[in-house]
Amino acid sequence: MRWRDVAGIDNLGNIVGSADYELTYWLRYNAASEGASVVGTAYGTGWEFTIAANVSSGFDAGTWYWQAIASKAGSVITLGAGQLIVQSVLSYAGTPGAFDGRTQAQIDLDAVQAAIRAIVSAGAKQYSIGSRSFTKLDLGELMERESRLKAEVKREQMASLIANGQGNPHNLFVRF
Repeated sequence: MRWRDVAGIDNLGNIVGSADYELTYWLRYNAASEGASVVGTAYGTGWEFTIAANVSSGFDAGTWYWQAIASKAGSVITLGAGQLIVQSVLSYAGTPGAFDGRTQAQIDLDAVQAAIRAIVSAGAKQYSIGSRSFTKLDLGELMERESRLKAEVKREQMASLIANGQGNPHNLFVRF
């Protein structure tokens, strides 16, 4: 992975550039021992960064957080912070292992629908999803949860279409 940053400006209006400052990106994930730091090299008045493939291949899929810190002789300035999404890699060597590309909302929806089917069709009196147990009397609660999850999955699918340049499926264009 490779990217470039332009010089920044501190809170007093001074230029924070590669001539005077070293810029480091700190990357963290919500798991123990998951993180990386990337030090930029001078590129014009800004910096260029490279994360080697052997480093990024160890990144867990999910939301990572970053912070860009410029430092010079004891002076530390935060030039930016945010988050990025690391996606699972589909390539493999040898025999491929299991891969579940569903979102958490889709996984939960599938579990709730399986619970509803078990209670309705098999006549089960009790069903467990994770640490919660449901009885036949909780069928209404399961159906309500299913409805909320269906709406969330639909929002995710719509956002994915928009992000991939396929447009909003709810837009209707008419020509007269």
